This record gives sequence, C-alpha cells and structure tokens, in this order.
Amino acid sequence: MGIEFISGGVCAPKGFKAAGIHCGIRKNRLKPDLGMIVSDVPCTAAGVYTQNKVKGAPIFVTKEHLKDNTARAVLVNSGNANTCNADGVEVANAMCESAAQALGIAAQDMIIASTGVIGQPLPLGPITSSMEKLVGSLSYEGSSKAAEAMLTTDLIKKEGAVEITLGGVPVRIGAIAKGSGMLQPNMATMLCFICSDAAIGADMLKKALKAAVDDTLNMVSVDGDTSTNDTCAILCNGLAGNREITAEDEDYTVFAAALKSLLIKLTRELARDGEGATKLIEVNLSGAPDTATAKKIAKSVINSMLFKSAIFGCDANWGRILCAIGYTDAAFDIDKTDVYLESLAGKIQVCENGHGVAFSEEFAREILLRDEITVDIQLNQGDGKATAWGCDLTYDYVKINGEYRT
Repeated sequence: MGIEFISGGVCAPKGFKAAGIHCGIRKNRLKPDLGMIVSDVPCTAAGVYTQNKVKGAPIFVTKEHLKDNTARAVLVNSGNANTCNADGVEVANAMCESAAQALGIAAQDMIIASTGVIGQPLPLGPITSSMEKLVGSLSYEGSSKAAEAMLTTDLIKKEGAVEITLGGVPVRIGAIAKGSGMLQPNMATMLCFICSDAAIGADMLKKALKAAVDDTLNMVSVDGDTSTNDTCAILCNGLAGNREITAEDEDYTVFAAALKSLLIKLTRELARDGEGATKLIEVNLSGAPDTATAKKIAKSVINSMLFKSAIFGCDANWGRILCAIGYTDAAFDIDKTDVYLESLAGKIQVCENGHGVAFSEEFAREILLRDEITVDIQLNQGDGKATAWGCDLTYDYVKINGEYRT
C-alpha cells in the first residue's frame, strides 16, 4: 500500500505551521504551555471527544465550531484543563477570539483544547497577552514546539507523519499527541491533532477518523480512568492536489489505512509513556466470535490492575489474565483459550484450553524483564481479533498522582 513514515509531525503536510511558547499558565518557565497549529488555507475538519459526562469547556466550543465541518487553526494550553469552571466556556471562547484576531481569521474556525488540573479557573490574561508572540513564532518546522506545549506528566512528546500516494499525487498526514495518565478511552486524557494536505470530503473524513480511532486511541489504557478533555481532531487542507475523496474508493482505503498506521504509532507511544511506566504491553486477541468481543476482552485484560502489577514485577501470573478474560461482558467459551507471553527474549505458552501448562518460570521471567511485552490470547472460536495497548502499574504511578497538584 506504500505507507512511508517520515519526519515533520503536523508540519509535514503542505501548508501547516505550528508553534509553542511559555505564556505563564505553568509556573515552570522552561515548560511551554501554549501551542498553535495553523493551515495556510481553510480545512475540512472533524473531531471525536471524551465520553465522560463531565467535559472540559473547550470541547463544547470546539463541537460548536466544527458543526460546519471546517476549521483553520488549533489553540491548545497545558497546565489547566478549564473543566468544571463556571466561566469555562466564556474563557474558551475568549481564547478563540484572541487567537483568531491575531491570525486574521474567524473565531468560528478555531479548534480549542486544554489539558491539566481540573476545577481550577484558567487565567485568561497570560494567554491573550502572549497571543502575538505565539503567532509570531509560527513556523513550517514548528511541530515539536506545539507537541511540547501540550505535555503535562508526559516524559516525551509524541509526533509522527506518513506519506502515501493517491492517484499519483504524494499526500502527507502528520500528527502530535499527548497523554500519560487518566488514559482509558473512549477517549482518555489524550489530545491528538492530525493535519493532512489531502483533499477529502467531510463525510469520508469523519468515517476514516472514527474507524482509525476505534482501533487505536480507543484501545489504549494506562489506569482505567476516563478523563474530561480528550479531543482528537483532524484538519485536511487539500493542498496536495489529489482528486477529492468523496466515496469509499481505492483512495479512501489508502488514506484510511495510512491514518490508522499513524495513530497506531502514536497509541504505542502514549501507552509506553504512561505515568511511572517501565514497560509497554500489547495484548493481541484472536479467534474471538466477533470483533466486538475481541475488543472487549483485549481491553479487559489491559485494564486489569492485578495483571499490570504482575507485569511490573516480572511475575508470569497468567491466572490474572484468565481472570480478566473471564469477567468480560461477552459470550465465549473460556475452555478453548490459549495464552502466550512474548518479548524479544522469546515466547512461552502459559495456558492451554483454559488451563495451566508446565513452563519455565525462569524463562518466563527473562521474557517479562524486557521493556516491551506482548500477550497473545487465542480464543480459537471465530475470526474476531483486536489489539489493545497499555503499560505496567508501578510505585511511581502512585507517587505522581499522589502529588499531582502539589
């Protein structure tokens, strides 16, 4: 299919600038806390959001702005979620107005997002007084700066880009994301902004985004907590010059596959950078009666605190995997289930037909000592399959969240 991973993040596609600066929301002046992405021309846009009943004020504003399926720019801050504030929507709208005025565009064309502490008023002054500086910092090489401005407890920035060919025309998709804790979709304390120079209609863009997110960002968990501000938005400006995608044709298939591949990369990075994490865990579930069942079981395992703790301790306690499979709300036969543990150190079977098998605890420990662990679960009762990503549960996770506000 010809999906090539490239550098450049959200600025890899034609016509996108980005920037990130410190404006004063965060006390640490060394940490950027205000970011922006802007397209040279209007974009077809779509978004998906948290399913938490408590939603950050920016989500309400962004949803309203995207009713016409168009946008031009993204404004994002870290350090404060602007959630559960009486003036939250007013502040989010004022941020959009300030950014739009500095950019010379309509406020309706702004996507707005915030991340950080919940329930504390977001000061507007530092943001509006820094807007000219932020806009002046915009660059066609600014993706990393914008990615850094979104980070909270993240240890690393997450960005990536891919290039494909649609009808002989090179097309690029780039993205940045953040998320480290409160990470359990649908969706989590996760912000993800995707930019592309593809020409694609609104209906097809929404379809491709939802399909990609369902199999990637909605299959990641750090701690089982669903946050309040999660937003994944995509902007496509058409500057690549490809024939507009308006139906589920070959070009749509290639675009959707590239988008999913990019989001898989970012999803793995989000899971690997979970708060306090020492290991990336991938759960591959196959042989389920259907895809829905496969997804439920994979997420049940990746959400199990007991399982995650065992992985941290390098303990091949496969009973915790079977337990998490067993309490999944779905219909299947546990007595046909096989389980394997795998890493770069090798692969070992720990369960067959729902029962334990003799295995070397020493070899299993060698497998679990690696920093990337795969749990291969085979139900052997259908064609349904799914993958979920997560991380181990460590002492540092408790420390980070015990001191989050202080």
